[in-house]
Amino acid sequence: MPDHRSLCDGAVDTAKKKGASYADVRFHRWRRRSVRTREDHVTGIGSSQEMGFGIRVLKNGAWGFAASSILTKDEVDRAAVRAVAMAEANARSVRRPVVLAPVPAYDDVWQTPIVKDPFKVPLKSMVDLLLAVNAEALKVRGAKFCSSSVEAMNEWKYFVSSEGSHIEQEITRIAPSYEVTAVDTAGGDFAQRAHDVSGMPRQAGYELVENARLVEDARRVAEEAVEKLKAPSVTPGKRTLILDPSHLWLTIHESVGHPTELDRALGYEANFAGTSFATPEKLGRLQYGSPLCTIYADRTTPGALATCGYDDDGVRTGQWDLIRKGLFIGYQTTRDQAAWIRETASRGCSYAEDFGSFPFQRMPNVSLMPGDKDLSTDDVIAATDDGIYIQGNASYSIDQQRYNFQFSGRFFWEVKGGKKVRALRDVGYQSNTVEFWNSLDLVGGRRSWALGGSMNDGKGEPSQSNAVSHGCPTSRFRNVNVINTNTRGKKS
Repeated sequence: MPDHRSLCDGAVDTAKKKGASYADVRFHRWRRRSVRTREDHVTGIGSSQEMGFGIRVLKNGAWGFAASSILTKDEVDRAAVRAVAMAEANARSVRRPVVLAPVPAYDDVWQTPIVKDPFKVPLKSMVDLLLAVNAEALKVRGAKFCSSSVEAMNEWKYFVSSEGSHIEQEITRIAPSYEVTAVDTAGGDFAQRAHDVSGMPRQAGYELVENARLVEDARRVAEEAVEKLKAPSVTPGKRTLILDPSHLWLTIHESVGHPTELDRALGYEANFAGTSFATPEKLGRLQYGSPLCTIYADRTTPGALATCGYDDDGVRTGQWDLIRKGLFIGYQTTRDQAAWIRETASRGCSYAEDFGSFPFQRMPNVSLMPGDKDLSTDDVIAATDDGIYIQGNASYSIDQQRYNFQFSGRFFWEVKGGKKVRALRDVGYQSNTVEFWNSLDLVGGRRSWALGGSMNDGKGEPSQSNAVSHGCPTSRFRNVNVINTNTRGKKS
């Protein structure tokens, strides 16, 4: 391995000598490993690694950037010179010079706490576990197919800035999953059920996979796939919805996470999934949700996918409210965005997908605060006379301003008299962001709070991907428009 500290310090010095007012260097290494199976055989094994560096500079109020995978002193210095030349060229068209919010210098190390490195686990152990999951699920009558996988990622970064920061970070993420398909061989119909409760992706080691009860839950998941296949189709209309964390996390992501990205709200992010209705004049004025709705952003929650010690601007991460008791009060920002809304400090939301990508504003963990009373999921169900309980996430659609939307799930229970009475299928719901969050009338407590998330959330052009989690308790929403998503014809 090269001496990253001296290479980075040298590149910063080169950029400064060429007239840069600011410079940072980021060495970035990705390792990825995956195993995929179906029924009794392996369908894919993947292993990859890439490493390089990116240099970002400011000169005359404009950014310049250069990157390379050649890890030598001469190449790093050449990249620094190219980055300064790019900044000089970009400065000719700058209308608003870049202004960076101040940040202290840090010399620190941060890493995901793990027990078992997933890159050291024998491949046979991973394959045997996944095939055992498939075999257990297929013991259930009517379950015909089962696919399972484990995906692991390791991200190592070394960041140096002209302001004196030297920060090393190593992040390990892992995602076990499986899905069972039940088939009605006589009628040709099918239904699917995913293991969506304890198989969510996390920052963790292979111990997450070993403790996720994948094999132990396989029969239940398969039985629910069969039950879903036989379930009656939902009757459309206004209904009370009880949303499990395994479902609600995605609704938070689309209707709160993306709308509160400042670049999206100001129109700088438009082509990839649109802008945002939550524009700055609404800050401190818009009643985004009911008084039970407090949604915060952070990059500090243990195990969450976007958690880290520092962002790619060298800002120490923290926590802040986006919505407090229903009122819209905050955005996600980076060092060069803070001044746009008259703030004096970055919220620590800068991230680049890899060494060849320019850092920009990316979503932190965005989560719904649990209620004051420590209600479990069963407590929320028991408090509901007539409703639908939704688990897991499936199809969704949201408009170009993150306002009007439609969501569906993986499994649906009809609730009557405070009890789950039967499974349903073909359930979807439609609303708009403000109407939906203002219909929140019961929030579960810490006992029902759980993390969901995605290993790959896209944004930008060229597109970049980042991993992000959303924590939430089981929560209830009144008078939501439920639709029937049946495209197979009516089912009694």
